[in-house]
This record gives sequence, structure tokens and C-alpha cells, in this order.
Amino acid sequence: MISGPMMGVRRDLNKSQYVIGRHPECDVVLESGAVVSRQHARLFARNGGYACEDLGSRNGTFVNGKLINGPTQLQDGDTIRICDIEMSFGDTREQSAIKAEKGSGKGAGLGVLIEDDEADESLAPSVTAKMDVRGSEYGVHVSASAEARLSSLLEIMRNLGKTVGIEEVLPKVLDSLFRIFLQADRGFIVLKDDAGNLVRRWVKTRNAEQEDQVRLSKTVLREVMKSKQAIISLDAGGDFSMSESVADFKIKSMIVAPLLNFEGEPLGVIQIDSTQTKGGFEAKDLEILIGVANQAGIAIENAQMHDNMIAQKLVEQDLQLASQVQLAFLPKTAPKVPGLSFYQYYNPAQQIGGDYFDYLELDNNRLVIALADVVGHGVAAAMFMAKLSAEARFAFASISDPRKAMAQLNDRITALEAERFITMSVIVLDKTTNKATIVIAGHMPPIHFHADGSISEPGEDIAGPPLGIMSDVEFDSCEVTIEPGECLTMYTDGIFEAPNKAGEQFSINRVRKIIEDAKGSVVPAGEELIKSVKEHIVGCEQEDDMCIVIVGRDRETIQQHSRLAVPHSTDLL
Repeated sequence: MISGPMMGVRRDLNKSQYVIGRHPECDVVLESGAVVSRQHARLFARNGGYACEDLGSRNGTFVNGKLINGPTQLQDGDTIRICDIEMSFGDTREQSAIKAEKGSGKGAGLGVLIEDDEADESLAPSVTAKMDVRGSEYGVHVSASAEARLSSLLEIMRNLGKTVGIEEVLPKVLDSLFRIFLQADRGFIVLKDDAGNLVRRWVKTRNAEQEDQVRLSKTVLREVMKSKQAIISLDAGGDFSMSESVADFKIKSMIVAPLLNFEGEPLGVIQIDSTQTKGGFEAKDLEILIGVANQAGIAIENAQMHDNMIAQKLVEQDLQLASQVQLAFLPKTAPKVPGLSFYQYYNPAQQIGGDYFDYLELDNNRLVIALADVVGHGVAAAMFMAKLSAEARFAFASISDPRKAMAQLNDRITALEAERFITMSVIVLDKTTNKATIVIAGHMPPIHFHADGSISEPGEDIAGPPLGIMSDVEFDSCEVTIEPGECLTMYTDGIFEAPNKAGEQFSINRVRKIIEDAKGSVVPAGEELIKSVKEHIVGCEQEDDMCIVIVGRDRETIQQHSRLAVPHSTDLL
């Protein structure tokens, strides 16, 4: 049980059938007043597990938020909802805890229908009274109220001042209103969700035998929110003669008040209604509900901000963990290859990103250096990058021809049908001959600095399409030799497209110029490039992921390797 009076209770299923309802003879007895039918639903053994079936209840049974119309096979982790009670079906206690934390609030989507009425989209002119909520700090005139009403009203104010979570605020409001309005049979709090839809968040009924389908009139609710006026109807059957919700429940009188935030914008409504022909609501009750609604609206907004803040912290914690996981996919250090120098840099625009680089040692003294850019950035791009990392390692380790390896990688990425594409550049370096085979899929070619001081960009004329667009693509390759004093620079578009405050991009020409000026020195070239980009975007937020990999044979590294390779005289002896 993950909500309701039995929240936290665990039942092990070992019989062929369990009947769920409010009747004492049911296998699972739910205490939720009239809204739960006597025999509401059942679980029964089927296909090696359990299925759920509604037993003709008035309010229906929901699995994972969807109303079931027949036997539904349950899967591990499914949520069963009966009115405002939620149950998690599964093998672990941990699942129940997770479901409880991630629920959307008591009663959200639990068979409560908020319907469009057949009547005109406006309130009947015979509504007994309206009162504007705006401009009233409290709106409460209690001098003529009974002492019990005043006491309960003050209790509401105290409770709303102490509660911080929305799941605490809502039930306390309705509980206190039922102590004020003894004639009330039902009470509802309806709030707007992020999409602007009206969702019932909490309900309270007084009559334990009432089983009618819970219906609310969308016409009434939207009109109250639009006008920001509370209404009271002492003859609901006459005022709302076309409303199915009023007719079916036999509502005699009702009060509806908007819930407004600090800026006076509507968050939702409170509705209290009664089926009593005599002793129903009075005109003065409207002022009482307005006072409660004003305070409740502010408390609900505070609670929503509190809940959003907690949710944001959880998201930030998840992103921080995701960032650590993503970095684990990337090389922490460059490979140690005699005579070669490496420089690598990776910085996502957000906590996690879609740029990727990797080194893969192959047989026959070959080294794969891969760099890629998943379109977009953020969580989706990072997840795609993780998939690319695994697929790239498999393709280039299992297929010796880099062109065919890239083709297989493209087929695997395209088969995902993720509606995203990847640009990629791969260098397969023969560590014995220093020959580099270059294969490109929609990416910028590497910048080749030559020993004579010139630069070129090998692979421009053989580049294939990005990965993930179409399958059965053949890729071509080109070869260059990295001579002493030369290097190859690979980079993503987050480097040269980085804008400054004026919107001017860093540009590829500046990247080329920095590589030229470094004269084949690998680490100084990388450090100067990153330093220049950071100076260019100072005062701006980084808009895209940045990644650089440089590999070269700078002369200093070659000389150091040569000195280490010469044996000492003692070694000769």
C-alpha cells in the first residue's frame, strides 16, 4: 500500500484470488468511505502471475493511471488505484517506496471525471450569489458566525501556516471545512496541472454509503476561475439543470470558490456541495469559504514552490550522478605511446552532454582515436552518447577495416530509430609506421599541421553522412603520415561556434590559426585553443559541448623518447 490509511502495509500474494473492497469479508479491506465499492476489484492468478479485474464498481479500477475494462495482467512495478488508494504490485519493498515518492498526489486521475456540460459555457443567471475574491485580504465576516465556525476557521489558518508540503495542505483544508459546514456532503480541491488541465487533487465525502460516480462540472469550475468570483447556489438543480454532475448526485446547494496565488492568478477551485433539501448552505457561508480559499491559495502556492524546490534538488542530484557516470565512459588519461603526444579536453554545456571521444587499442600496434558529437545536448544526448560508446568499441574492435566498422556502427545507430544523428571522425593510427587512416561521418575533418608549417584538412572529399540517418551506407577513407613535428587536431562544433556577447562565433579560422602558431607542439596548441575560446565567451554561458583531441609527434617528445631508448654504458657491459 503506497497511499491511504494502510500506507506501508505489505501483503504477500499466495492464494489464487483476492477480492478487494470495503466489505469486511473481502480479502483486502479498503477503508476509504463510500467511494470504494463493497466488492470493488479482484486479483487472480493467471499466466504465472496475477491479473487485476474490476468487479463492476462505480468509480472503476485503474492500472498505471488507465481505467481497466477487463482482466489486465500485472507486471512488476505496476500501480493499482482504487479511488484515492494506491497499491504497488511487485517483488520488492523498494519499488513501493519509489512509487509513493513519485505519485502525482492523492486522487489525481483516480476515476474522478471533470466533464464538459451540455449547457452553455457560462453560469446560469439564477445563481443565488457571486462574490469577487480579488482585493479582499481575508474576505471573512465572522461576527455573525457560530463559535464553532470561528474556532475551525482559526484552526485552518494555523494549520496552513505550519504545513509546507501540498499533500499536507489539501486534506487539512477539507477536514476543517467539514467541521465548519456540517451540511456539506462532498468537498473537492481541483488544481491546474502544468498543461493547464483541471485535475482533482483531493476529495472528502461525509456519507460512507455514497457510491455515485464522482463528477465535477468543468463549466462551473472554469467560469469561477475565469471570473475570479466565488459562487453559491441554493438551488443547484435549477441553476445547473443541464449539468450531469449536479443531476446524478442530486446536489441541492453548492459553494465554489477560486484558489488564487499571490498575483491573483487562479490555481484551481474549492467546491463544497450538499444533497440536503433543508438546512443547506446560506448566503453568509460564501464569505467563510472565500476566506478559507484565499488563505488556502497562498498556502498551496507555497507548497507547490516547496515541492518544486525539492524536486529540483532531486533532479540536480540525479544530474550530478549522471555526470559522474558519463565521465566514466570517457578516457581519464591519454594512451602512453612512445614518440607520441596527446592532448584531450571535454566540457559539456550542461552537467551532462553529447560530445564523445575515446581511445581503443587494437591488435597489430593500431590505436583508434574517435571523436563524435550527438545532435543536441543534455540528458537525451548523453544517453545516446553512452550507447555510441559501447557500439563504437564493438565495431572497431571486431572489424579490422575502419570503413566497414564505421558502416556497421551506422547501421546499429540507425536501427535504434531514435530520431537523432551523430557526426563522427575516426583516426586509426598505426603506431609502427605512424600512418593514420581517417574515416569521417558528417564531421569536420581533422586539421593536419605539417612539418613545413602549412596545414591541411584530410578527409574533406571522402566524408560520409552522419550516423543514424540511413542504413547501408558505404564509407571511404584517406591516409596521412604523421611526420616528426606534425599533429592532427580533432574538435567538435562547440569550439568554433562558441559565441561572445555580441553573438560573434569563435570561427574555424581562429582554430586553424592557433594550430599553425603552435608549430606542431601538441599540448601548447590545445591549451592555447581552450584559453582563447574561454576568453572569447567571457561573460556568456557556454551554449554547446566542447571537445578536443590532438595527437602528434612533436620534436621534444621524440627527442625525449630517443634519449630514453639509448642504452647506458653499464647496460652495454
